[in-house]
Amino acid sequence: MKAPDKILLVVTRRIGDVLLATPLIRSLHRAWPEAKIDVLVFEGTQGVLAGNPDIHKILSVKHRLPFREHLRLLTTLWRKYDLALSAIPGDRPTLYASIAGKYRVGMIPEEGGQRWKKWLLSRWIPFDNMGTHTVLMNLGLAKLLAIPPCHEVVTAWKREDEERVCGALPFDPDAQAYAVLHVYPMYAYKMWRREAWGELAAWLNDRGMRIVLTGGSNPEESAYILSLLPILPEDTVNVSGKLGLGGAAHLLSRASAYVGPDTAVTHMAASSGIPTVALFGPSNPVKWGPWPKGYLLDKNPYLMKGTQRVNNVVLLQGEGDCVPCMEEGCDRNISSESACLQNLPASRAIAALEEMLK
Repeated sequence: MKAPDKILLVVTRRIGDVLLATPLIRSLHRAWPEAKIDVLVFEGTQGVLAGNPDIHKILSVKHRLPFREHLRLLTTLWRKYDLALSAIPGDRPTLYASIAGKYRVGMIPEEGGQRWKKWLLSRWIPFDNMGTHTVLMNLGLAKLLAIPPCHEVVTAWKREDEERVCGALPFDPDAQAYAVLHVYPMYAYKMWRREAWGELAAWLNDRGMRIVLTGGSNPEESAYILSLLPILPEDTVNVSGKLGLGGAAHLLSRASAYVGPDTAVTHMAASSGIPTVALFGPSNPVKWGPWPKGYLLDKNPYLMKGTQRVNNVVLLQGEGDCVPCMEEGCDRNISSESACLQNLPASRAIAALEEMLK
């Protein structure tokens, strides 16, 4: 196709989905460096793209949009872009792309009566929600456009993010090694045991690393982290709610190691290149395993079962014949715990880190 002047990428989903679309954004930027690339995301997720040099403008929209505002948005988008892509196969993002682009590409699930969407798109690829990693799924759109794929997950930050990190740390990161722990995922079924965090933190501290805890600012998360502090080393630093996503990206780029559950911050850690241990239980590692730094192959980094190391990432999977069940915990709801993670001993995370830190 003719080189587009204006491109829109629609990624209206969670923070991790937005971050894992950055290889596609970079592919578009490298193929058409003069094009202005805008990205449409949900409010609250745009911080993971702040400072990204490949992006011209970040557009955000409310998750729940009143009809009049929705109509106003569609009117604003109408054929504004030479090329529009949807990296999400849902009805709403596909509609946004079909309205915005003179040429439209996207993804369509092959089941569930979704084939009608092909009439909204100029070209499309089948969406695989089980056996294809999200990065590779997105790069399928690059191949559809006949442009070279770039496999780099891009984390970026601004100068003010660096200053925020310096203000939050009570030590000089150039003089003191530190490990980042992200202890609180969005859903309980992705959580690890409190005692395991304590054992891991003590081991890292004995190796000369300060412990830095990251997290958001919601009350439940703050309360959990505060309740955890008494079993962690006395010099543990809690920066939860203080950094934002850009600050977290900069913090991770200077860290000596990272451990966290299946969450967006774990993807950020993996992309930074630091030794990363990702704690996986019910989640599908083929689809959602953290993309390792420097992984350039057009095949999934991880298999469905088993603990695996790829480049700077150890995907540490809980044990059990049911793992991964791809369900919301043992009780099948977001508030339930997962036995495979609750029974995962700290010794396994310590052994994985010890190997990588050699």
